[in-house]
Amino acid sequence: MARVRTAVFVSGSGSNLQALIDAAENPDYPAQIALVVSNKKEAYALERARNANIPVTVIENEQEAQLAMQEHNIELICLAGFMKILSADFVNAWSMKILNIHPSLLPAHRGLHAQQQALDDGVKFSGCTVHFVTPEMDAGPIIVQAIVPVLPEDTSEILAKRILVQEHKCYPLALKLVAADKVSVAKDAVKIQQPHLMDGFMMNPVD
Repeated sequence: MARVRTAVFVSGSGSNLQALIDAAENPDYPAQIALVVSNKKEAYALERARNANIPVTVIENEQEAQLAMQEHNIELICLAGFMKILSADFVNAWSMKILNIHPSLLPAHRGLHAQQQALDDGVKFSGCTVHFVTPEMDAGPIIVQAIVPVLPEDTSEILAKRILVQEHKCYPLALKLVAADKVSVAKDAVKIQQPHLMDGFMMNPVD
């Protein structure tokens, strides 16, 4: 089986990167983590990649990123804590080929400090979302979501840790669906064919 060559863009510790690496160790998983890209040379995520014998590159600009994509024959990109906003030109060049994970139930609580936004708004449920990236921040078609209850004693740090547990399940699932060509987008909405149903996840309707 030819696996889809995937690059993961990181800036920090890379726990979601590790979840993707672990999933891709299964030879039946349809995506291969073929490159890890960072804008921070000190990012611990790069050590995770090296430990898994995955090529790494540190970039200073999008031109360097694009050259790295070409050099490594990348077909999909996953943003995993990449703390740099990509330009509209870059995103449009990779239209519906870039995935991102965000710690809220989008479209609620976009941007930074999503967990604190949830607490400030007094919502009873938060969670995480994997979506396709569009030029508008945190606004692309939603692939997978997981729900996490907001508890009375939660702080933003406690809520973030509970959401992160679900992120580590959501991201490998979403990449699996996209790489296996089970995802289509029409009118900014995702439809999933033959979904791999998992407890705790919300998915868009099947075809």
